Amino acid sequence: MTQDRVDPSLRSELMQGNSTAVKSAQSWETLLVQPMDEFNQQLVANVHPADWRNPEPHGVYNLVVIGAGTAGLVCAAIAAGLGAKVALIERHLMGGDCLNVGCVPSKGVLRASRVWALMKQADRFGISYPPGVKYDFGAVMRRMRQLRAVLSQMDSARRFAALGVDLYLGTGTFLNMNQICVEGPAGSRTLTFAKAVICTGGRAAAPAIPGLQDAGFLTNETVFSLTELPESLAVIGAGPIGCELAQAFARFGSRVHLIEALHGILPREDRDAAEVVRQALVHDGVTVLCCGTDLIVSRTPHGKRLLVNSHGRQHDLVVQEILVGVGRSPNVEGLGLEHAGVKADHTGVLVNDRLQTTNPRIFAAGDICSPYKFTHAAEAMAQLVIQNALFPHPFGIGYASLRSLIIPWCTYTDPEIAHVGWYEHEARQHGVEVETVTVPLREVDRAVLDGEDQGFARIHVKKGTDKIVGATIVASHAGDLLSEITLAMRTGAGLRAIANTIHPYPTQAEVLKKAAYAWRKSTLTPTKKRILTALFAWLRRTR
Repeated sequence: MTQDRVDPSLRSELMQGNSTAVKSAQSWETLLVQPMDEFNQQLVANVHPADWRNPEPHGVYNLVVIGAGTAGLVCAAIAAGLGAKVALIERHLMGGDCLNVGCVPSKGVLRASRVWALMKQADRFGISYPPGVKYDFGAVMRRMRQLRAVLSQMDSARRFAALGVDLYLGTGTFLNMNQICVEGPAGSRTLTFAKAVICTGGRAAAPAIPGLQDAGFLTNETVFSLTELPESLAVIGAGPIGCELAQAFARFGSRVHLIEALHGILPREDRDAAEVVRQALVHDGVTVLCCGTDLIVSRTPHGKRLLVNSHGRQHDLVVQEILVGVGRSPNVEGLGLEHAGVKADHTGVLVNDRLQTTNPRIFAAGDICSPYKFTHAAEAMAQLVIQNALFPHPFGIGYASLRSLIIPWCTYTDPEIAHVGWYEHEARQHGVEVETVTVPLREVDRAVLDGEDQGFARIHVKKGTDKIVGATIVASHAGDLLSEITLAMRTGAGLRAIANTIHPYPTQAEVLKKAAYAWRKSTLTPTKKRILTALFAWLRRTR
């Protein structure tokens, strides 16, 4: 186990830009990545090089970007590629959560856990499980760090400098309506801008649970620094992060308790979809304690103790580690927003449909202003910012609209849950009557042959039309399958177009074709069938 993790309270201050806390930290490396092996050294050399020298600003920037996570990197790269004079400010690691503590490391670990789980089920496929085969958790994490270091080249300081971006490593603070001060290792710089965009993202939220801070805990920002598998783990929060990592650690052999205040898991999803995943988690060894109340945490000589009530029964747990996955807090502190006339609240920076803040010169994109905390949502919002900030439409007509985005998402458990558009209850709330088609994966040949037939595809269409208004897929590769539905919704193609599209056989994507066929069959009303029956009878008589 990594022993020199940064204390959670110190880490929180650092992530908020507390200058005193920054000075008390040994280094950026101590803060964000452990262990400092060759791969993490390569990562830091790419995304926060120690020898970096901030440029001297000259003239007015067309665009100043604060934050080099996904939204900030996309804004800077596109604007520079279009010929704009661009500055990019980052106080921690370029690549943001996605590269360093989010999508990239988590999917590396999840993939390894899925491989291990499949090996343990080899007998289902007529293959004898070879004795003595075992996994090495340290090697799993080492592979993750190696791949993360390789991928970090795309988000590196030198790559963006080569793109024509002026990169400033340091803390950016608004001085007034059109200037930002950057405090870096070698002093301060003042940048003047025509437009700016805030892309500072968010950080893991820590719930106000009695004793939690004193006991210590992991978040997504620290869990990927582990080098040894915890024998036991309590995961607080059964959202996407909690469910994904609970399943992964249970598959590797940790005794995992997943604690959720609400009923079931993944409370945003359809209950039957979430139930498929819950059963998979239980099968993999996760103990799910939902409807959890009166949670108290303490430290004991034997580990970290959690007392929690679940469905009227009190559970007394002692675990080696606690992982918290209960949401995000926006990084708005220390930005000097009040000097720039930019309003923010507990949800983040306030924006309009053009992603403008209350200062029309300043925009925002990504987790700092979006309810959708996804890398792909941040990328899409960044593209809107470029259109609206650098190519504003006269009189505000025809601007790129936040409301126009169709944002899919996926929880990468096994099976996965992927969703786009409205759920059925949301359609009703919008006054739209829908017809719903659900096809179980057990009716799809390839899913049966793959041994991945747990789940379904569900598509909602506006009643009386083939217009798709939403879909949920529960499948081993649900995230990959969902893109066809998202494209249809974006282009207005409709479910009829999917029915008329030839899908290669056998693939799991056939579940979408079957759903389209089922919808088409449902449009054959009894009246239509009687008319056709009479027509065919007449045709027989005329031959």
